[in-house]
Amino acid sequence: MVPVTITAMDFERCYRAVSTRDSRFDGQFFTAVRTTGIYCRPSCPAITPKRANVSFLPTAAAAQQAGYRACRRCLPDAAPGSPLWNVRADLAARAMRLIGDGVIERGGVPALAATLGYSQRQLTRVLTTELGAGPLALARAHRAHTARLLIQTTEMPMSDIAFAAGFASIRQFNDTVREVFAVSPTTMRTESRRSPRSDVVAPATPGLLTLRLPYREPLDTGWLAWFLSAHTVPGMEIWEDGVYTRSLRTPHGHATIRLSFQPGHVRAELALRDMRDLAPTVARVRHLLDLDADPQGIDDALGIGDPDPAGFTPGIRVPGCLDGPELLLRTMIGQQISVQAAATHTARLVAALGERIDGAVPQLFPTPSVIAERGAEVLTGPARRIAAVVAAARAIADGELALHTGRTAADLRRDLLALDGVGPWTADYVTMRLLADPDILLGTDLVVRQGATLTGIELDNTTRWAPWRSYLSMHLWKRALAHRGAVLVHV
Repeated sequence: MVPVTITAMDFERCYRAVSTRDSRFDGQFFTAVRTTGIYCRPSCPAITPKRANVSFLPTAAAAQQAGYRACRRCLPDAAPGSPLWNVRADLAARAMRLIGDGVIERGGVPALAATLGYSQRQLTRVLTTELGAGPLALARAHRAHTARLLIQTTEMPMSDIAFAAGFASIRQFNDTVREVFAVSPTTMRTESRRSPRSDVVAPATPGLLTLRLPYREPLDTGWLAWFLSAHTVPGMEIWEDGVYTRSLRTPHGHATIRLSFQPGHVRAELALRDMRDLAPTVARVRHLLDLDADPQGIDDALGIGDPDPAGFTPGIRVPGCLDGPELLLRTMIGQQISVQAAATHTARLVAALGERIDGAVPQLFPTPSVIAERGAEVLTGPARRIAAVVAAARAIADGELALHTGRTAADLRRDLLALDGVGPWTADYVTMRLLADPDILLGTDLVVRQGATLTGIELDNTTRWAPWRSYLSMHLWKRALAHRGAVLVHV
């Protein structure tokens, strides 16, 4: 299955997906029904509309811009995100990743345009052409989704929800909810108590939300469980009884997350210091677990079956990250040492320099500025590695190195390789995880090379695996770890 774009919309393929209620396409496009004035996800259980009455749009924002309201039966805004924003590296895709992280809510369209290096006018023109809506409309769709979650999962006053979701006024909040969902915020809250929504587990206690984060089947939970548990840093992260808990810094403060794998969804318990951080925190969790991937399409392209002769498991994911600077600095600390030793060194850094917070995981990863100032006092090991970590932290703190999802892979890799102590493996690994780039082969990784030997794959000739070589790397990595006796079981 190839993700659908607005410039390559195949009506027959889209209509066939709607006719069969194929959930694999949820989030990849939206069905707008002229006779009802609503838009749905492809798997909506309602009666399939006639061909003459439907059109297909690439984003919910495009549907809203055209005057359609969200279906209250299938909740199209709660569908898994589109894998296009990771597969594509163009301006529109990079903008969508940043919009999901809340850049417009924090700094408006000027901040988004400046981060991407384009004028506001040029950015608006490209997004409108490619996605059917400009940056403000795209951000408005995200705000509407955040507002719905807060209305249905909390007892917050509507005025507080309006500003937490990023609306400029209560009137704007009320008007948007009515336009998008065809009900008032108060009615939506009343209805949610009578009929629980698919992405809401239960009303939350103050400051705590429990959500279901959907994904496309299949999902190799064993691989993600191993990855999270093996890289856990004491004091900042906990893996216990199949639950991953950690603290993280957010745009307006900090949060604690608890994640567990359930059939068809990830259960996410979010303790937020500031409710304005809900949308970016959810986006970062989805990025960490690669929940917006299209596993069947990837597996088909890689020729993976079930069972698979090479021992590959359907539904593997490429773990992302929750914070770009943390990813780079932790990766540099762990260069040329074992995963366990890297966790020990990082835990020592967190204990000495991390910010203390209340909660099950009492510390945050230190900021780059703190590591630049005091990292040399705490870090141990080769002097050259310590100097490299401190220099990288200083480059991030001074704004010389930008680590965010709006970068292109080529530009990010170039900037990483310009740092002392960063070689091709580190640059590729960080680029792959930070940008969710699907086509980076970790060909110099010793474990990946062992996996290639075990499966008979020639790493010098991998073009036939494009554009999914990051996923191939994960398969090979897992294959070698299993050969070494690592415990990789489904949870």
